[in-house]
Amino acid sequence: MRLRHADGSTVHLGYCTNVHPAEDLPGILAQLDTYAVAVRRRLDADLLGLGLWLAAPAAAALAADPAARRRLRHELTVRGLEVVTLNGFPYAAFQAPVVKGAVYQPDWTTPARLAYTLDLARVLADLLPDDAARGSVSTLPVAWRTPWDAGRAESARRMLDALAAGLADVQRDTGRVVRVGFEPEPGCLVESTGQARAVLSAMDTERLGICLDLAHLACAWEAPADALARLRDAGLPVVKVQVSAAVEASDPAAATGALRRFVEPRFLHQTRAAGCAGATDPADPAYAADDLDAALDARLPGAWRVHYHVPLHDPPEPPLRSTVPVLRAALTALFAGPAAGCDHLDVETYTWGVLPAARRPRGDAELAAGIAAELAFACDELTGLGLATAAEMPS
Repeated sequence: MRLRHADGSTVHLGYCTNVHPAEDLPGILAQLDTYAVAVRRRLDADLLGLGLWLAAPAAAALAADPAARRRLRHELTVRGLEVVTLNGFPYAAFQAPVVKGAVYQPDWTTPARLAYTLDLARVLADLLPDDAARGSVSTLPVAWRTPWDAGRAESARRMLDALAAGLADVQRDTGRVVRVGFEPEPGCLVESTGQARAVLSAMDTERLGICLDLAHLACAWEAPADALARLRDAGLPVVKVQVSAAVEASDPAAATGALRRFVEPRFLHQTRAAGCAGATDPADPAYAADDLDAALDARLPGAWRVHYHVPLHDPPEPPLRSTVPVLRAALTALFAGPAAGCDHLDVETYTWGVLPAARRPRGDAELAAGIAAELAFACDELTGLGLATAAEMPS
């Protein structure tokens, strides 16, 4: 889906396909037919954007095979789909029965992470629509916070320098610009925008920047306008926004039963109490836990936000709620001014398959309907801020 900002720039809105388990090209094409085409038709849209997730083996195969890239682009086009951004955070097996901390491996101290990300950039350069200004790839915020030492920091610095050089090579070879956004996430080396400024501001910000996940931002208990100002002051561009919402409990003790329904074995659900706001170490165990069951055992004080992406249009039942107000404040800070704050937006609710049983989609059609409803919600929020839809754009 395309929208236009007041300054005339195009804003691309899509949904992230890491909610689907396919990890090879035949599976990806089947996934497009089962879900993406159905979502586009439900929205009555001529064109639907995808934040495509390619597991590392698929990315490597595509990067090595120009004919396969041409085929994938053709298959996208004939289905009314476009790709301007890739999700390069999960390396593989993101919808396995148990993921948890494995999603942070390999990290940015390793050549494997560098190779994967440059494969994605090469693939994306050939998938980009001809009129797209640039592409983006999101990635993990360097590494999980532990273990960390000077040696690992130096390894990561070398990898990020090599990444910037590799992206320059992609531009030279293809004529297309691809940027990589590091995605602050609870529990990682870069969790808050303050940590982003401390850890990432020395990197090449022409090609590297931030992927701002709005559920993660909410879990850091940062005011969106202040967080964005902090990134601007550090010279860190927001290259991509993941439009997402987390779970919030204003009184966790009264909501224990409801929270326990969100404890599940696949993903980490890092939990942060309000006291982490502005802290030097937002993962301090006084107000932080690395999973929801641990938070319930520790009885963290104050209100909680839980890294559990919930459907934008369908908040959890009271006494829980979602962090959609934080999402709205962030989109306002990004788009209410005269110039667009970012041109790549991805709805990223990858947790449909692990939602509490009563809220989980029953079958492919219900999942497609839920994704379509989320995209409609996000589009309404953006048009409410003055962005024009494709139907409103002058021809």
